[in-house]
Amino acid sequence: MTTTIRADRTTTSGTGSAAAPPRRRTAGRARARREGFAALLFLLPDSLGLLLFVFIPMVIAIVLGFFRLDGFGNLTYIGVQNYVRMVHDPAFLQSAGVTVTYLVVLVPSVFVVSLLLALLVQQRIPFIGAIRSALFAPYVISLVVVGLMWQFLLSDKVGYVNQLLATVGVHGISWLGDPRYTLGTVVVISIWFQMGYYMVIFLSGLQDIPAELYEAARIDGATAWQRFWSITWPMLRPTALFVLITVTIAVITGGFDLIYILTGGGPADSTSLLIFYIYQQAFLYGEYGYAAAIGSVLVLVLLAWSAFMFRITKGGRIDDE
Repeated sequence: MTTTIRADRTTTSGTGSAAAPPRRRTAGRARARREGFAALLFLLPDSLGLLLFVFIPMVIAIVLGFFRLDGFGNLTYIGVQNYVRMVHDPAFLQSAGVTVTYLVVLVPSVFVVSLLLALLVQQRIPFIGAIRSALFAPYVISLVVVGLMWQFLLSDKVGYVNQLLATVGVHGISWLGDPRYTLGTVVVISIWFQMGYYMVIFLSGLQDIPAELYEAARIDGATAWQRFWSITWPMLRPTALFVLITVTIAVITGGFDLIYILTGGGPADSTSLLIFYIYQQAFLYGEYGYAAAIGSVLVLVLLAWSAFMFRITKGGRIDDE
C-alpha cells in the first residue's frame, strides 16, 4: 500500500512538473506583450513629434524642391532646375564656402575645448560646483540675448572690448563690420556659448569610467597622458561620437539666430551661412521652391556625414573588433 501511494505521488508530481513549463511560457509571453505595449506608449509622443515636425516637413521640402513656389499659391513643376541653379549661383557657392569654413573651424574647437573643460572640472578643486555652473550658464541664455550682449560689447567705438584693447595700444578693429574679423568673431562667440553644454556631456561620460582602471594604471606607473590615451579616450568613444555628430548638426542648422542678430549675414556676405541663405531665399525673396531644394541638400549632407562618422568610428564602440 505504501508503495502504491508513493507511486501515485510520484506520478502526480511528475505530471505537475511537465505542465509547469507551458504555463511559464504563456506567462512570459503575456509579460513580454505588456512590456512591449508599455514601451510603445512611452515612444508614442516622441514618434508623433518626429513624424509631424521632422519626417513630414522633410518629405514636403524634398518634393517642393522640384517646384517653383512664389508664396501666392502658384505652384509650377520645374524638375531639377532648382538644383541646377544651385551649381551656377555665386551667392549659394559663397554661402556654402562660408559654411564649410565655419564648420571646419568651429566643430574641432568646440570638441577640444569642451573635452578639456570636462577633464578640468572633473578634478577635486575648490569651488568646483560654482565653476561648473559658470561654464554652463551661457548655454541657458537665449541666443537673441547672447547676440545683443556681444553686439554691445563689440561695438566699434563704445564697446568694452575695444575700450579694453585701447589701453594696450590696439585701436580701430571693427569686429562685426570688417570681413577679415567677422567670421572669426562669430566662431569665438559660438565656442563660448556651446562649450558648457558639451562639457557636461563629456563629464557624464568621464564619470562612467570605473575608477579602478585608473588606480591599476597608477600602480603600474602610467603617466597622466598614458592614462588618458589608454583608458579615458577609448572608454569615452561613444560620448565623443555623440558630441561630434550633435555639435556638427548644431553648427550647421543652429547658427541662424546668432548670425541674424550680430551681422545679418554681412558684411559682404562673409557670415552668410547656408541656413541664413535659405532664410533669405524663402522669406525675403519668396523663392520657396529654391529654398526647399537647398534645405534638402543640407539635410542629405548631414545624413551622409552622420553615416560616415558611424562608419569610421564603428558606432563609437569601445572595443576594436
